[in-house]
Parts: sequence; C-alpha cells; structure tokens
Amino acid sequence: MGGREGVRTGMTARNSLIWWLFAAAMALLAMGCERKMGSGNGPVTVESQARIAAPNGTKMYKKPTDAELRQKLSPLEYEVTQREATEPPFNNRYWDNHEDGLYVDVATGEPLFSSRDKFESGTGWPSFTKPVDDKSIVNHTDSSFGMRRVEVRSKAGDSHLGHVFEDGPRPSGLRYCINSASLRFIPTAKLQESGYGDYLPLFGKSAAPAPAASTDNSCARPAPGEQPGCTPTLDTAILAGGCFWGMQDIIRKIPGVISSDVGYTGGRAGVTYEDMHHDTTGNAEAVRVVFDPKRLSYEDLLENWFFRMHDPTTQDRQGNDQGPQYRSVIFVTSLEQREVAERVKKRVNESGKWPRPLVTQITDAGHYTLAEDYHQDYLEKHPGGYSCHYLRDFPKLPK
Repeated sequence: MGGREGVRTGMTARNSLIWWLFAAAMALLAMGCERKMGSGNGPVTVESQARIAAPNGTKMYKKPTDAELRQKLSPLEYEVTQREATEPPFNNRYWDNHEDGLYVDVATGEPLFSSRDKFESGTGWPSFTKPVDDKSIVNHTDSSFGMRRVEVRSKAGDSHLGHVFEDGPRPSGLRYCINSASLRFIPTAKLQESGYGDYLPLFGKSAAPAPAASTDNSCARPAPGEQPGCTPTLDTAILAGGCFWGMQDIIRKIPGVISSDVGYTGGRAGVTYEDMHHDTTGNAEAVRVVFDPKRLSYEDLLENWFFRMHDPTTQDRQGNDQGPQYRSVIFVTSLEQREVAERVKKRVNESGKWPRPLVTQITDAGHYTLAEDYHQDYLEKHPGGYSCHYLRDFPKLPK
C-alpha cells in the first residue's frame, strides 16, 4: 500500500486516535462533574449549588437564577440586592447588632464581613472598616441621584451591598455602608455547623479587638470630592388605626409596599401584648411599613389608603375595639413626613368624606416594640379572622 491510498489510510488511523482520546477525555470530565455535583450527596438544592467545594479546600459561590432568588429572598432582600434599592436607616435587622459572627451574602452565602470589623457610624446602617477578603468585593462608580459614589457588590453573587466611603475609623479609614437586607448573619457558635468553620480563627482569643467606635454621623462627612452618600431609596411609615391585624392585611397588598410588621409604639418601650390590655403603657397598636416612594408616595399611602381603611373620626375606638391603644395616629419620621401628613389630614377633613371631624393625631415616631410572632401577618395565616378594616369607596380628592 503506498501513494495517496497509504496517506489516506494513515490520516484515517490518526483521526480515529484523536477522536478516541477526545471522547475519553469528555467521559472523564462528565464523571468528575457528576461526583462533584450530586453523587452520594442527595438532591442538589439552591443552597448547595451556591457553595461548592473547590480542590484547594476553599469555597466557590454561584449565583442562583432569578427564579430561585425570587423564591429564596424576601421582597425587601430582592429589591436591595437585585434592584439596587437602599433600605431605611435604623429600621433594618443588623444596624445595632453587636453579636460576634460572620456576615455573608444573603443570595449566595459568600463570606463578606466580620463583626470584628463592624463599628457604630451613627448612620443607621451596618458599617464595617473592611471585608473579610478584598477579593469577595467589587467596586463600581455610582453616579445615581446626582452624586459620585463607589458602589459595593459581592463578587460571586453580584449582589448590591451598599457603598464605601473614605471617612471611616483608623487604620483603614474606610466605611463600608451596607444594607442589612443584603446580608445573612451567622453567630460564631454556629459557624462550624453552617459550613464556615474555616473562619473561626477570626473570632479567637488572639483576634484583634474591634476598631474604636466613631460616634460621628458619617453621612454628614462625605469623602473628599464626593457628596453625602447615605440616601435611602426606600422609606418607612408608621401608622395606627385600630387592631393592627386588619390594617396590615390591607397594607401588605398595596403596590409599592416592600414589607410590613406590627408592633407597639407611642408609649413605654419593651411592652408585650398582655401589657397592652392596661391603659398605662401609652402605646398604640401600629403597623410599620417599608415602601418604595417611586411606586407609592407617602401622600398617596395616607390619603388613598390610611384614611380609607379605618374610621379616623372615632376617638380611641375602631369597630368593637375600644381603648387608647386603638387610637388613630400617624407617627412621622421626618419633618417632610409631618408636612405631608398635616396637609393630607387637612384636605381629607375639609372634603366632607367623613361626617365628623378627624381625630387622627400626628406625632413624632419614637421607640417601636415589635409585636409577638403570632401577630405578624395574622390574617394571612388565619384567613377569615377578625377584622374591622375595609377600604371605603371614596373619590380621589383634587390636590
């Protein structure tokens, strides 16, 4: 055999060998992936996909799909991490958390910050001097709201976390101003069982103490060449108008409302539901609402929802519920809210919608005690339960 026939035969043999080697390599790769992703470890969940062991013993983190994130995250967590919202200050879960532990990305579980680097900035958001690993953080220039800021996002999950400013305490001089809703906190005692045992040395006896706290409001001291940075994109309203079960059931369905909870405010702090049976606490049953002003204005919330869902003309009473804890109150959190509340109350009072004068109080918000778990979203858990709240069919007022 020679000439072109021999060349053709040699090429065929060589091509067959190359194809065989390629097929064998792909089979080995598939086997490796199967061992890594599932074999012997049970079903692969969103949580298990988010944290996969790498060959060197470190962890790699994978961002879940949008559908998985919508199922896994609360509405507030999704708005903050995926749509760059900013939660209200002083009304978030970690701004005053002083427990030792690790803060991880709420979407992927990627370790981000340590309690040892957390300090009191006076801003109402969790503040840190540095991340646990610089490689877990990505910085971007943010020119929104007419400001020039540095946005902070997680590396693996691409979650919006907050912003970093050059006005923090020594030695770093940095302040990572982070949304609580973008974080999940793991106490030191649960690091091992949660798969973060490698981070225990951060909290050992030899670990450096937390930086000295700064009591300055860092929002008032922007970094050189930058504008004040801590501008929330979400707002908080605190409203009282009778039994908080019925109010929350209507409020949570309003377009633009991100989250809500019920509690006691306007009087003595630290009360319980049993204490509320006595008139001495000074508190009212209230609903605390986090909303997006771009979709629901404070004025609209008051005029077209609050003043329609309860009777603001009855003193210390709604339906069958009587007592000062059932009074009608708007607890304002800013001068701007007070101006809006007074303007709306005057307009509703003069409209003739209600046959009697409004008795709704407008007062500054104070300490808010979260009500017991069984009161939260009560009518969602118990459909058909007691409520004296409903929306009156009033025409909209001219402004």
